[in-house]
Amino acid sequence: MKKKFYITTPIYYANSLPHLGHLYTTVVADTVHRFKEQRGYDVLFLTGTDEHGINIQRAAEHSGRTPKEQVDFITAELKRMFSDFRLDTASGGYDIFMRTSEPFHYRGASEFWRRIAAGRTPRGRENIYKGYYEGWFCAPCASFKFEDEFYVPEGSETPLCRIHERPLDKVSEESYFFRLSDYEEFLIQLIDENPGLIRPEVRRNETLAFIRRGLQDLSISRLRESVSWGIPVPGDEKHVMYVWLDALSNYITALGFGSDDETRFKDYWPHAVHLVGKDILRFHTVYWFSFLKAAGITLPQMVYAHGMWLDAEGRKMGKTLGNVIEIDVLHRLFPVESIRYFLLREMVFGQDGKFGYENLVERVNADLAGGLGNLFSRTISMIAKYRNGRIPDGKISEENYIKARRAQIDPDGVDLVSALAFARDEFVRRFENYDFSGAIEAAWGIIARTDKMISDSKPWELAKDPEKAEVLSAVLYRSAEVLRWLSVMLSPVMPDSMCQMYSRLGCKGKPYEIDPADLAWGGLVAEAEIGDTIALFPRLDLEKIMEEIKQNQIQQKSPVNENKVADKEENKQPSDADFITIDDFARVELRVGEILVAERVPNADKLLRFEIDLGEGKPRQILAGLAEYYDPQTLIGRKVAVVANLKPRKMRGLESQGMILAASFGDGDKPAIATFTEDVRNGARLK
Repeated sequence: MKKKFYITTPIYYANSLPHLGHLYTTVVADTVHRFKEQRGYDVLFLTGTDEHGINIQRAAEHSGRTPKEQVDFITAELKRMFSDFRLDTASGGYDIFMRTSEPFHYRGASEFWRRIAAGRTPRGRENIYKGYYEGWFCAPCASFKFEDEFYVPEGSETPLCRIHERPLDKVSEESYFFRLSDYEEFLIQLIDENPGLIRPEVRRNETLAFIRRGLQDLSISRLRESVSWGIPVPGDEKHVMYVWLDALSNYITALGFGSDDETRFKDYWPHAVHLVGKDILRFHTVYWFSFLKAAGITLPQMVYAHGMWLDAEGRKMGKTLGNVIEIDVLHRLFPVESIRYFLLREMVFGQDGKFGYENLVERVNADLAGGLGNLFSRTISMIAKYRNGRIPDGKISEENYIKARRAQIDPDGVDLVSALAFARDEFVRRFENYDFSGAIEAAWGIIARTDKMISDSKPWELAKDPEKAEVLSAVLYRSAEVLRWLSVMLSPVMPDSMCQMYSRLGCKGKPYEIDPADLAWGGLVAEAEIGDTIALFPRLDLEKIMEEIKQNQIQQKSPVNENKVADKEENKQPSDADFITIDDFARVELRVGEILVAERVPNADKLLRFEIDLGEGKPRQILAGLAEYYDPQTLIGRKVAVVANLKPRKMRGLESQGMILAASFGDGDKPAIATFTEDVRNGARLK
């Protein structure tokens, strides 16, 4: 019977459109999924959406949708991205797309609550009790904040979340609590005795440090009158489950926990591995481990926290810097498997990584077009030219050993085979250890060695001398056999490209059907017919791509340039015509507005659609060309300056009823939205 393995991404919060973070974690999970299947495991791969909570309820209210309509919209966009990047089930990707709004999850989460409530803490007390909570709550984080997790700007009384830089909500209401404080000793002992439970080590140490500072009991419900969109608390319809208890339980309810048939849960759950961003590690360790212990359920095998993508200069993405990597741009301008390769090679899993369009082009051209792709093209072309398109016999007879050595070729090939076997073992070891970048680096060492073999032996010169035919055949065979090994090893990284390489080498079957640890020299069959020569990884034109990205950015003018007049001469002295009067300025109605909804406009790469409260009773819809510069989720709750009496106009079939003010130095500069550091009432007029 095959060994079981269960790999999960976080279920992504359904309040904003997909971004690079969603893509990265899912690509990594998909790669692990494929690697484990290749190694003979029976694998389940889960991803999906977390669909409850105040943030989603607010977004739905402000956009005129029901909460279900809101999460359906976001889920459809996430599934579209997964399909675009071949991460969906039809492409061999995820097995389960989990949604916490499914009825079976309601049943399973309710059973999870009941089992926790029925148990006792390690100190013998009730796990759940009713109390009264007062504190600061961050809707995007879906968590209450401790004092070191927020700050109060100068001149304001409302604290801001240190992660989202958005105002916190003051919550004072009745709540059910989980007695987390009783689990400190259990958690410390658990993590100390299981060093591989939380990875990497730096995150394990951070988690231990957090626990040792002292744990507070955790609010696990909200009153239905304040948050109606959620799972009712069993036995108390006045409360709904707090989003993290609801959301975390998805990993087991998706397997049938709490249903009439828990077979899949019992089979796969003991073999679970969670991949999460480092910003949600605490929830997946301190909270999740404690919940599971309270319910009498075994813990996952491991939680691995990866780092964050920064821009090419090492700055955080998604704020006013305007340095967000756009998913639609990636899909339109770059091959899917080149993106997969870059994500896995560029970031050491567990650390932060840098991502820029230029970095992506350079890495693809150097490693894929100029490295693996070039070796493949050279080998196939030479076999077609010198051996009539058939795999030659790679053996060198003893009488030709001297000729081989003169061509700088090891006659029996032992050196190359030994180096290849070492690279194979290192690749598998590193992959099993979630060191994807290191594994790929090991594979590329063999590419460099094989390239050197070809350059040193000069097959084009060997082909001129019939007496060196065996030596030439050995060079071509060895190069092709190396490529066969690489197509198997790299199959989880670039599945479609490696299938193409494998078949064009004259191999039968699929590379993903072979366990890379079982690779042995000599798998290529002499006289097998190769396929046509193709550019497996075409070289990317950096200048052309960057120009397309630039044109994409300025296709829709940024707000600061919408009413821009022709440029003036730099040193021209101003005349009366260059000035406006106070009466002219008074005609422009500038007002303070709060962004309630921010989302991308479908099929419009540059536009964001906002709903902004100007104190008029009903929010205004305003469109702005800011999608290239801002993650819309980070803008919700921000106070901005709005031109309120601008004549409405339609863009992409939507009416824009004003303009958001932003500052920049010209077309190439990234606009910064004008905002306020002090608390200002919505609708206040700027004078």
